[in-house]
Amino acid sequence: MICYKGKVLTVDSNDTVAGYLVEDKGRIVYVGNELPEQYKNVQTVELGKKVLVPAFVDTHQHMASFSTFHAGLNVMDAESNEEIAQMVKEFVQSSGNKKTLIAFGASPYSVKEGRLISRKELDKVCPDKEIMVVKYDGHACVINSKLLDKLKGKVSKLRGYHEDTGEMNQEAFFECSNYITNSLSIIELFKNMQSAIDFQASHGIGCIHTVSGVGFTGNLDITFEKIFAKSLTNGFQVRVFPQSMNVDVALKRKLPRIGGCFECALDGCFGSHDAAMNEPYIDSLGGDGVLYYDDEKVIDFCKKANRAGLQIEMHAIGDKAFDQACRALKAALDDYPRKDHRHGIIHDCLPTEEGIKICRDYNIQMPVQSAFINWKQEPDEYLESIMDKERTERLNPLRTFNENGIVVSCGSDAPCTSPDPIVWIDKAVNNMNQSQAVSVQEALRMCTYNGYYVTFDEKERGSLEAGKIADMVVLSDDLYSVDKKDIKNIKVEGLILSGKKYELCRENVIKAVIRGVFSGNMA
Repeated sequence: MICYKGKVLTVDSNDTVAGYLVEDKGRIVYVGNELPEQYKNVQTVELGKKVLVPAFVDTHQHMASFSTFHAGLNVMDAESNEEIAQMVKEFVQSSGNKKTLIAFGASPYSVKEGRLISRKELDKVCPDKEIMVVKYDGHACVINSKLLDKLKGKVSKLRGYHEDTGEMNQEAFFECSNYITNSLSIIELFKNMQSAIDFQASHGIGCIHTVSGVGFTGNLDITFEKIFAKSLTNGFQVRVFPQSMNVDVALKRKLPRIGGCFECALDGCFGSHDAAMNEPYIDSLGGDGVLYYDDEKVIDFCKKANRAGLQIEMHAIGDKAFDQACRALKAALDDYPRKDHRHGIIHDCLPTEEGIKICRDYNIQMPVQSAFINWKQEPDEYLESIMDKERTERLNPLRTFNENGIVVSCGSDAPCTSPDPIVWIDKAVNNMNQSQAVSVQEALRMCTYNGYYVTFDEKERGSLEAGKIADMVVLSDDLYSVDKKDIKNIKVEGLILSGKKYELCRENVIKAVIRGVFSGNMA
């Protein structure tokens, strides 16, 4: 039994700030401002200026992809393609016997050349090994000639194939991604996932929602991520969403939810100019993006999944895709009403008034990415250049969502952004568009309680209240007291799961897999 003395930001229904929290055997037994006599002699941890908050949740990430890219080369901070080429050259030299290499984070909007690195530039520094440099948004890549020679027969007839530059997007990108993921060994992927979980725990994350199904034969990665989730013994929680429009993919694996991006993406993204728009883009490329499916297919999927009792989530970036998602979920719930379905639309970057009303009336939740606000890889200047000032100012309207009573949670969309809840809170509170900024209390709730609510975990986790599991983060300073401009400087000083200091999850892969197969843990 341990008593924590100091500021406790409970994130209960009243956003209570308490002076004491007592944990016993992994559960919170008391929270309040006056310590009862029965706890006076309990071992006490003095928080001082530090504070306790609930463990954070990442409500949308691609864990297999993030784990793979986290173990590869990150070029997000590069300021030129020349610098990226040098980073690739050094990466190749240190890669040993690896035949296929992965780099991540290239953006034409954050390098001086104003374009993606090219196939020819990659060939100069990596002629003898296959390499894929993935764009920051995870929807496109550039490959070198070595990899192009390997895949040309599969990608040359697909939409998004550009032989001259080596850029692959849309279906051509998916084919490249499938090849890369299938080139990994199970043991290598498992170790990468262990490392990625430890990294996220260092940022105070105690639970992630991962979308799986990115090209492994037989959707092996979905099964594998479920086994990985069930294998964990350190209290870290993983909830798996299979990215499929075939409800049997979820039902056969006894998963209560379905959806995500890839097959469940209704459109692309702004950075690749394929987010589906109600009004055309205004730049020289023009067009209105790409809506991957017609209404009939999306509605049919939603009706089947809803009638099967599954929770549904779908990717929608542009307003045309957002409207389609809203229509489909409304049709499914009109067809078969459910009171507590917790269906969601991911991203919600450019919502419409009509769609927001549907989300409000039908209790559709939103896993958003506040990290996209004023994002270096996709700056406001670029967004305004492709969609005009009026639409740009309507992006990511977090306050409007909250004012409509919509449950909003935060995620990283990793590997697109690094999982860092302090960044999410900072961006939500200090939004350059102050008309859509939210309070610190609202932002903290989006990163904690609401995240657990999304997957029906809020009765056990998400707020620091008596009876709940003691999943907590120690922060270096008080979110509620610091100047909001200083939120970005707050550090995570420790993660406590089930009352215990977080333990690294690295262990023997075979042992962990066997335990995961037979474990009764949730996934």
